[in-house]
Amino acid sequence: MARGWESKSVESQQIDEPVRESRNKPDREEIERTRKREGLEMSRRRVQNELANARSDVHRTALRNALEHLERELGLLGS
Repeated sequence: MARGWESKSVESQQIDEPVRESRNKPDREEIERTRKREGLEMSRRRVQNELANARSDVHRTALRNALEHLERELGLLGS
């Protein structure tokens, strides 16, 4: 009898497994939000690197504006 009970428990666990997996999977909105955040962070790093190497005042101003915009966008994603 113990053997039958054990196999039913395993069967029950196998049936419940897809349900547990689906709860842990991120939905489409989370995936898109993550991709957007990663893209914005990469852009921010690139702009920061360009800003560190910029020699023109006009270029620096444009880069600072771009950096402010990226940080605002990241702030919106965080809330």
